[in-house]
Amino acid sequence: MSETRQDREMEGDRHPQATPQGACSPEDCGSCQEAAKGTCPLGHERTESDEPHPDKGKSAIEKLPQSQFNDIRHVVAIMSGKGGVGKSSVTALLATAFARQGYSVGVLDADITGPSIPKMFGIKKRADSFEFGLLPVQSETLKIPVMSINLLLPHEDDPVIWRGPIIANVVKQFWTDVVWGDLDYLFVDLPPGTGDAPLTVMQSLPLDGIVIVSSPQDLAVMVVKKAIKMARILKTQLLGLVENMSYVMCPHCGAKHEVFGPSRGQAVSGATDVPLLATLPLDPKLSELCDRGRVEDYESDVLMSVVDFIVKIVDHIEKLKAREAKA
Repeated sequence: MSETRQDREMEGDRHPQATPQGACSPEDCGSCQEAAKGTCPLGHERTESDEPHPDKGKSAIEKLPQSQFNDIRHVVAIMSGKGGVGKSSVTALLATAFARQGYSVGVLDADITGPSIPKMFGIKKRADSFEFGLLPVQSETLKIPVMSINLLLPHEDDPVIWRGPIIANVVKQFWTDVVWGDLDYLFVDLPPGTGDAPLTVMQSLPLDGIVIVSSPQDLAVMVVKKAIKMARILKTQLLGLVENMSYVMCPHCGAKHEVFGPSRGQAVSGATDVPLLATLPLDPKLSELCDRGRVEDYESDVLMSVVDFIVKIVDHIEKLKAREAKA
């Protein structure tokens, strides 16, 4: 390694976004793309593996195929740029609502470092495996198959201390190596933020769309808009917006209190052109059921209308894709 390159790598350590470490690739260096052959104007060294290949960029974002044991017809991710807005509870409630409507559903917990789905469904059994893959664990009441990293750890409070590429590979394996079987809908609970796991899911899984979860707080709205922009940059369909913790109903007088400020759901929907699916209350009963692992016992008429909307829009998107494929 030349002294000049070492200097550049040390500089890259101090400013990781300004100068990529090691030899650059055509994908991450615009100057290299301009220089078809020869030396990069920025002094990056090209290795044999970095030579332009017509399929290199394409293969990096190819959708992963389903396992031969699976027939999953629709995949819907639940996302929020900000943590603490109740994204996982919305995921669990949507899966429960769809199951009650007679759809066969599963839940893929892609929140590798903060998994909460098994706890909400009261699942304590560890996932089994056999020679062809991993077997998800079914919930007790509605028999919803769930796969989460917490079902593979010795203890539910064991931390997962992994870097992004490992997390991304685990998320991919939850799609390729888990025997989900025959499902109408697979719901994917994404972690907060716009990092490796959401990026992997949007690039590698055949998503039908994303449901965005927000709350009335200005801070939450600002961060959630980042998630919406990320989905659009990656050309992922936005199915709608759920404003969670929108209000609290007084158990004594029935008065409605907006404890996190006035609802912003309609305004955000208008500003981002994402349909508002529902505004959900901050309900102590839901929190209690989630803590007891009985989220399937929670009933909400609001979510039933969300089920109908998502089914209709997913069917519409599917027909459009079929029409485009024939054209």
